Amino acid sequence: MAQGAKEIKTIGILTSGGDAPGMNAAIRAVVRKAIGNGVKVKGIKKGYQGLLNEEIVDMEKKDVSDIIQRGGTILGTARCTEFKLPEVQERAAEICRKHGIDGMVVIGGDGSYRGAQALARHGINTIGLPGTIDLDIACTEYTIGFDTAVNTAMQAIDKVRDTSSSHERCNIIEVMGRNAGYIALWCGVANGAEDILLPEKYDFKEQNIINNIITNRKRGKTHHIIVNAEGIGHSTSMARRIEAATGIETRATILGYMQRGGSPTCKDRFYASIMGSYATDILCEGKSNRVVGYQKGQFVDFDIEEALNMQKQIPEYQYQVSRLLSQ
Repeated sequence: MAQGAKEIKTIGILTSGGDAPGMNAAIRAVVRKAIGNGVKVKGIKKGYQGLLNEEIVDMEKKDVSDIIQRGGTILGTARCTEFKLPEVQERAAEICRKHGIDGMVVIGGDGSYRGAQALARHGINTIGLPGTIDLDIACTEYTIGFDTAVNTAMQAIDKVRDTSSSHERCNIIEVMGRNAGYIALWCGVANGAEDILLPEKYDFKEQNIINNIITNRKRGKTHHIIVNAEGIGHSTSMARRIEAATGIETRATILGYMQRGGSPTCKDRFYASIMGSYATDILCEGKSNRVVGYQKGQFVDFDIEEALNMQKQIPEYQYQVSRLLSQ
C-alpha cells in the first residue's frame, strides 16, 4: 500500500448502464480477490439507483459460484439520470460510509465513470472497469462484452446470408454499438459483407450502395449483405429505398438486444476476470479515481479524467482493408 493511502476494509461493487456478457466474471473476480486479500465485499443491486435505494447485500465466495458462464449481471443494472446532481452524488457517498464501504468497483461505460469520479471526489476510493459491448472506451483496446457480442452478431449474419443467397436478396443487417462502428466493422470483415456502414465514415450517399448492388448482380452475385451500424440506423426505410431503386428484393434485419445476451466467450470470461482482480488489487493499494484498461498486451490503469478526455477512432488501415475486401 502506498504511503499515506487509506486502508480499504470493505469494497462495494456495482454494474451500471447497459449489461454486457462477462460482467459476472468480473464480479466473481472482485469478490474472490477481495476476500483473498482480507477485505469484505458488498454487492450493490441495480447500479447507482440501487445505491441510492440502499439495495446493498453482503457477498461471500459462494455467492459468485456458478455465475462465470452466465450472461447479463447478477447484480442487475439500471440507468440513473439523477446521479448527475451534486447533492445526489454527496448522498450516495454518505450511503457508502453508512454501510462501511470505503472502496468501490464500478463496471460500465463512460457515463458510469463519471459517477465513479463523483464518488472519488467525495472520499470513496473508486476504480472503473470497461463493461460495454460497444468497444467505444478510448483508453482500452478491449471492453468486457465486445467479444461475445461480435461473435453473436457474426453467427446471426452467417445465417441471414444463407437465406439471402437462396432467395437472391439484398439484406441490411443492423448491429449495435451506439455511435461507434466497431461491431459493424468486425462483422463486416468477418462475414464478408459487400457494404459496411460505419457512423465514423458513412457519407450518406446511398446511390453508391445502389450502384454497388447493381454492379455485383451483373457480375453474378446472388446476394448482397450490408452491415449497418446502429449509429446510422434507419435500416427498414433504407431497405425500401434500395428495393425501389434496384428492383431487387431487400430485407432489413435488426439484431438488437440479442447481442447483449448469451454465455460469454472464453476471452470475455478471462479478460474480465483479470480486470476484476487488477481493479481489486489497485484499490487495496490505495489507488482511486482510476479506470482499468488493456493496451499492447498489458492490463493498465488511467486517471478517470484522462480516460474520459481520450478520443477513439476507427483505425484507418482496418477501414481501408474492409473496403478492399468487400469488393
